[in-house]
Amino acid sequence: MRSLLFALTLLAGLAPLGASAADKLTVLLDWFVNPDHAPLIVAAEKGYFADQGLDVELVPPADPSAPPRLVASGQADIAVSYQPNLHMQVKEGLPLSRIGTLVETPLNSLVVLEDGPIAGIADLKDKTVGFSVGGFEDALLGAMLETAGLTLDDVKLVNVNFSLSPSLFAGQVDAVIGAFRNFELNQMEIEERPGRAFYPEENGVPVYDELVFIARNDALDDDRLSRFVTAVELATIWLTNHPEEGWDLFVAKHPELEDELNERAWFDTLPRFAKRPAALDTGRYARFAAFMKDRGLIEEIVPVETYAVELN
Repeated sequence: MRSLLFALTLLAGLAPLGASAADKLTVLLDWFVNPDHAPLIVAAEKGYFADQGLDVELVPPADPSAPPRLVASGQADIAVSYQPNLHMQVKEGLPLSRIGTLVETPLNSLVVLEDGPIAGIADLKDKTVGFSVGGFEDALLGAMLETAGLTLDDVKLVNVNFSLSPSLFAGQVDAVIGAFRNFELNQMEIEERPGRAFYPEENGVPVYDELVFIARNDALDDDRLSRFVTAVELATIWLTNHPEEGWDLFVAKHPELEDELNERAWFDTLPRFAKRPAALDTGRYARFAAFMKDRGLIEEIVPVETYAVELN
């Protein structure tokens, strides 16, 4: 009898541990870990994921284009991706939806040398513009040029791969499209060749979310997703209140990123994180979808609720 009571007591003591075991969640990043992912690192290191009963694995991709497709095929739970890319993924028929926002403003920009001859977009007539990825960047540039009475035919486009600022420094191009304002501009200042940026959302392009969280359409009722977004919100608010402490925490976890460029990027990116990551601005998404259609990047505009949701 005493042995039975001991066994029952032991089982009762173990039951809460089993019940509280964290739910695993795999999150594929859009790129290697960098300050754009600050709320995710903080949520992991400060225990916000654990507080939500989550065991989150953050995975940098071997191929940056792969995460959305891996999530669509059920090989991961969430991917960090880009709102413009999501519209094109929906066009391709991938069963994906935006479930939250990480960076709520564009980071992309058109950059020239500050001491160069380009003082305004109109000065790009008959000049050379470098780009890394065709398609969307061409559409951005075309819309921006139109605000100055120009078209893509008025410039020469050159693929510089990912050598954006180096191609400017070397005089290969007069401007580059696709430069992230929180990184390239800081890199140019560090190199003592400061740049001047023209922002798409101020020059003919509807504002959009740069980085979003996406998941499979048939997984949207999985409460792990809403708990994940809640943890990201808590981490973002903490970062807003404790930016310096956040940087110390970030580089303690990733000491290889402790340098001037990443520190500058860290503080430039903080104001751009979504304070309400779950909140969905359907008007913003509809306007940007219309822009994508007008630029020939998608063939039709589908209802926002079919590819972007606000989790309960």
